[in-house]
Amino acid sequence: MEPNEAQELQEQAEHGEHERSLRPVAFTMSVVAVMVALTTVLGHRTHTEAVLKQAEASDTWNEYQAKKNRAYDTALITDVLNVVTVADKDGAKKIAKAYADHQAKWADDLKEEQKEAEALEGKVKQAERQAKFFDLGEALLEIGLVVSSVTLLTRSRIYWYLGIVSSIGGVISVAWGLLIR
Repeated sequence: MEPNEAQELQEQAEHGEHERSLRPVAFTMSVVAVMVALTTVLGHRTHTEAVLKQAEASDTWNEYQAKKNRAYDTALITDVLNVVTVADKDGAKKIAKAYADHQAKWADDLKEEQKEAEALEGKVKQAERQAKFFDLGEALLEIGLVVSSVTLLTRSRIYWYLGIVSSIGGVISVAWGLLIR
């Protein structure tokens, strides 16, 4: 065996050892990449939920406003019937009573619509708070992934440790977002 062949074998062995020492870094990066993907999906779904709940709250407020307008119109007609002289007093009384019954029903409906709309707005705020934590978690996990990848280029483990710290912050943020109720 020639001296340069022995040196090549030694370099290959050292290179193989060095590559084996980077396996934990590569494994960590794979796990963090999966967490980034899951967090991204969670964030997108939460943002979508917030938008859908906001649309539902808007629809409920629109129903509330429509009922409020009907109640106001009915009150005006009732006032007019009470002021205007009508030939058929009994007919006017029946109409006024029917309008009064409608007003009582709409007053109850208005309270229910308002409660429902406010509850939906609360759900929107909750979804937006969750989405903020998911977005922060996604950013921290992505930073952790990129910083860890620098380890493969520099062979310095300090970047791996910094990436792990950032990734742990991301996981904590995501967990916090899941706990919000």
